[in-house]
Amino acid sequence: MARPCVLLKYGELMLKGRNRGRFEEHLRESLRHAVESASAPVRISQRPGVVVLSGAPVPELVECAHRVIGVSVVQPALRTSRTMDDVVAAVSQALTERFGSPEEAGRRRFAVRAHRRDKRFPMGSEQVAAHVGSRVVEEWGWPVDLTDPEVEITVEVDQREVFVSLEKQRGQGGLPVGASGRALVLLSGGFDSPVAAYRAMRRGLRCDFVHFTGAPLTGPSSTYKAYALVRQLDRFQGGSRLHVIPIGNAQRALATAGAGNLQIVAQRRLMVRTASALAAELGAQALITGDSLGQVASQTLANMATVEEAAELPLLRPLLAWDKEEIIAEARRIGTAEISKLPDEDCCSLLAPPRVATRTTPSQLVNVERRMELDELVPKLLADVQVHVPGAAA
Repeated sequence: MARPCVLLKYGELMLKGRNRGRFEEHLRESLRHAVESASAPVRISQRPGVVVLSGAPVPELVECAHRVIGVSVVQPALRTSRTMDDVVAAVSQALTERFGSPEEAGRRRFAVRAHRRDKRFPMGSEQVAAHVGSRVVEEWGWPVDLTDPEVEITVEVDQREVFVSLEKQRGQGGLPVGASGRALVLLSGGFDSPVAAYRAMRRGLRCDFVHFTGAPLTGPSSTYKAYALVRQLDRFQGGSRLHVIPIGNAQRALATAGAGNLQIVAQRRLMVRTASALAAELGAQALITGDSLGQVASQTLANMATVEEAAELPLLRPLLAWDKEEIIAEARRIGTAEISKLPDEDCCSLLAPPRVATRTTPSQLVNVERRMELDELVPKLLADVQVHVPGAAA
């Protein structure tokens, strides 16, 4: 009997040239985290351009692999020796496991796609495909259709063994988490910022999270929600940390200082200042927000420029050109949408003016921020930070 396994293949990593080894190490680290919850020890084997998972039941391996950013193709397979008799037997085993007997399967159009990663194998790819195909016709009575097959049989000749598979599933794609550096996500309870975090992870950034709560003017609901969101996002990277900073009193002080219709922008500038200081402590190289251009009054181009002026690190906006429907669809796909729907007390709406200024400049905030004594306020806010490690979802 051929032994079951799962092949993992990656897209962009193949283009990394001399740096590919570093990217592959980040991928292996993500894989080790992903398989920690498997019911049996998982073996991770590296081959040229392919990672092989084995040891645990295939459905578990597939589920784990689908959480790993950097994997473009998840391919359940059977592995066998490099003799053609064993390859044909593995194909028959795979077809039987999928369709039962030839009588049960009925008449299906099929194709064989063969690929030699080891060019020393005595038969060429076309010869392997022809040999396997002829045996399938003989045993199953199926017609060959190389253009539009109902069943596609893949045979891959490796250095030590041959892999046979009947399906290829789409993986998360992107670059392995950590390969591009570290960033700090300003996480609210809405749809946008969790999706922005995921998109940043998909470009290779390992993310920490900071959530600003309106405490003591609001309850803990937004913190619970942020915790749940980070717990869900942690499935894609592992080791996530959530930093919760209460800014309710600072928001009230901004209102008292005369922020008026600049209140929302002033609050956001205070958040990015504080987040910049926290990022420096964490070793993060950038900030990430869920801003989408023009989506709300505070996210006009002028307001975003005013907020960014207060940041001491690059402020990345992965969703800048996304519309709300696209964001919600992605939130559903990654599993954060249902959490984002939950009610909470959003600190951003706390003390919000009836009308929000849409064309601000940094100079308009000078007097308000001078009264706040920001050089002393930011360290005070950081002194009250609470750190949570939500861990991966079960």
